[in-house]
Amino acid sequence: MFGDFPLAGKIVVITGGASGIGLAFTKLALISKARVIIADLVLSPPAELLVRDDPNVRFIHCDVGKWDELESLIPFSQKEFGDVPDVYAANAGVGEPAWSSFWADRETDGYAQLDINLGHPIKLTRIAIRACLRRNKKGVVIITSSIAGVNGHFATALYVASKHGTIGFIKSLAQAETEAQVKVVGICPGLVETPLLKGIMESQNKDEPGLILIKPSEIADRMKELVEKGTYHGGIALAVRRPGDVTIVADGSTSELEDLLPSDLNVMREIIAAERGNDS
Repeated sequence: MFGDFPLAGKIVVITGGASGIGLAFTKLALISKARVIIADLVLSPPAELLVRDDPNVRFIHCDVGKWDELESLIPFSQKEFGDVPDVYAANAGVGEPAWSSFWADRETDGYAQLDINLGHPIKLTRIAIRACLRRNKKGVVIITSSIAGVNGHFATALYVASKHGTIGFIKSLAQAETEAQVKVVGICPGLVETPLLKGIMESQNKDEPGLILIKPSEIADRMKELVEKGTYHGGIALAVRRPGDVTIVADGSTSELEDLLPSDLNVMREIIAAERGNDS
């Protein structure tokens, strides 16, 4: 079995790690004695202080919608910390901005939001599996989804679709833990006190005085548990709907499709075997 995976001594890369949930997880990982790569567009003032004052944190500019910039995280980690990352937090995301929205519908060549919210965690997971296989090491991918991944919402249909996609992806990668020694899990926050939510609420002119938002630190705590505890297997996703309210929305079980198409696994095993230990 995969077992426990303490953050101490690990290399952790966090997309969107300069603010909100990502920054909270950055701070928690550093407290847990990990080395951290913040992969983001810019550094927030608090993140800038961390990079300046803590020798165990680095920053790399990363537009997660661009695959070459995601790929660059691996050589950057090797250069700065001497190895590929152990933990990959696909955390960067956008809400339903007017520039990439189902209802505003301003784009002509595709929905950029899907590249950021869905394409990026999928690609980062593939990069993570390949990197860990080549180094013959275990790894964990944690994807920041949303309660929108298990609910519908008329006003933000594209965002909901992207987050539903991440849940389906997490479920589909349950067996990566046993086949490739890379555990893929997810966190599904509700309304969190982040710049992302603030932007959404301001754009929709919403003012909810009685609304209780979840602190980013609570989500970071749950992310740490998902990464570290062996009792959380690959394919599991936790929803935090309100402060202190945690439920399992994907349980890591294998779907009936695996039973209907068992020969597919042989193809995956061939690919994994070809990549394992091939550090070239």
